[in-house]
Amino acid sequence: MRPTFTLGIEEEYQTIDPVTRDLRSHIATEMLAQGKLRLEERVKAEMHQSVIEVGTRICRNIGEAREDIYDLRRNMIRLAEEHGLVLVAGATHPFADWRSQEIYPDPRYAKVVEDLQLVARSNLIFGLHVHVGIEDREAAIRIMNSLRYFLPHILALSTNSPFWLGMETGYKSYRAKVFENFPRTNLPDTFNSYSEFENYVNLLIKTNCIDDAKKIWWDVRPHPYFNTVEVRVCDIPLRAEETIAIAALIQATAAKLWQLHERNLDFRQYSRALLMENKFRAVRYGLAGKLIDFGKEQEVPEKELILEYLAFIDDVLDELQCRDAIGYIRTMLEQGSGADRQLRVFRETGDLKAVVDYMAAETKAGL
Repeated sequence: MRPTFTLGIEEEYQTIDPVTRDLRSHIATEMLAQGKLRLEERVKAEMHQSVIEVGTRICRNIGEAREDIYDLRRNMIRLAEEHGLVLVAGATHPFADWRSQEIYPDPRYAKVVEDLQLVARSNLIFGLHVHVGIEDREAAIRIMNSLRYFLPHILALSTNSPFWLGMETGYKSYRAKVFENFPRTNLPDTFNSYSEFENYVNLLIKTNCIDDAKKIWWDVRPHPYFNTVEVRVCDIPLRAEETIAIAALIQATAAKLWQLHERNLDFRQYSRALLMENKFRAVRYGLAGKLIDFGKEQEVPEKELILEYLAFIDDVLDELQCRDAIGYIRTMLEQGSGADRQLRVFRETGDLKAVVDYMAAETKAGL
């Protein structure tokens, strides 16, 4: 059965004080309640009170996803402004201190904090999650196994968190370094079948490691409740257009890998240990670095690899109606990722508040 390759996109936003440019809780406002009235279940709180999450409907193609995510951003920007806040899309805040941020009052988050303590409290990060509809669970596992290879390339495009606690970290995605303190994160191992994955989950539940599979926070996973493969590796990008380009890239990659499987071909599998070398390079250097081409056993500039990647998926783009969305990736290669642009503003101004202002402007750009 051919997958539908439907799309669902989730973005996590910062709520910012317009005067101090620091994070500010939205919980004292009616922002969340009014958001639910206007946008229904497409908006929800996250663990920290200065994080708000939106999620699209199930979208049949990237065109629908674009309409939905643009509508969500516009509405959330408007809601934030109505409540004296500024909305920002950035994977870390340039200078906020997680120690002064309150946890949202919800039993689910209380349990996470109880289990993970300081690691949970310090997890003040903002991501982009993309779901691709793959209804057959065996196909989902096969595609997840192969998708792992491409996650460092996708992460490099999304990198948007170069600062932490007012410091330049030297990393393009410091969010990834913060999140890896959680258990069951980073790239997964391969699984030979969906039943092998189920056995793994059931053992963790039986031994009180987790209460359900949602506490498996890998960079890619078969979603426990939806018939999707969920890619969770990305920083939230600054611009909505970047989000759409990355979502289209993920959808096209899943479709290309399914096409190979259908033809009794496959994408070569590499060990988690090797793939983690590329993930580190993507986290550290973003688009400016080199990744390893494991077939050639050579370092290759990331931007060259992404152009090869675009050629690899080219033959599925027209059927998915995502060629225009994917085309924006070339613009991203020219302009640099959000991390590159944040750093550029900081080099020019020496002012992290100016960086926050730039991020706020980019969050609105093109809407």
